[in-house]
Amino acid sequence: MIKYALTCEHDHAFEGWFGSSADYEDQHARGLLQCPLCGSAAVRKAIMAPAVAGTKRRGVGPSPQTVHEMAMQAAAKVRQAVEDNFDYVGDAFAKEARAIHEGQSEERGIYGEATRAEVKALVEDGVPVAALPPKPKAKDELN
Repeated sequence: MIKYALTCEHDHAFEGWFGSSADYEDQHARGLLQCPLCGSAAVRKAIMAPAVAGTKRRGVGPSPQTVHEMAMQAAAKVRQAVEDNFDYVGDAFAKEARAIHEGQSEERGIYGEATRAEVKALVEDGVPVAALPPKPKAKDELN
């Protein structure tokens, strides 16, 4: 797997994981890459420093709990950005995503629900879709 630092035309920074550099190039050429914050398909690789193993030991990194909390906060921000900026279409998601892809409906960001079979069919047909992070649990639902 290869991790690329990516940015969109609005300078939103995010990461993408790809099986190979060819996978990235293919997805980029087909317009399948989108910014998770604004939905822009104008995505490019950002400059990255290579991960080189050194001989000096660095300080201890964040705890697994801290990393988990940071990941959950980032996922919640992504979800909130989608809910704030995209149209909710409920269980008509697959139908509406296909209509937008085929030019039969207005081009816009949408979110909603779809079955695994519907998502699989959309992906197979080249319709760009991505799973939305789950809703964060309410404080009274946490341990």
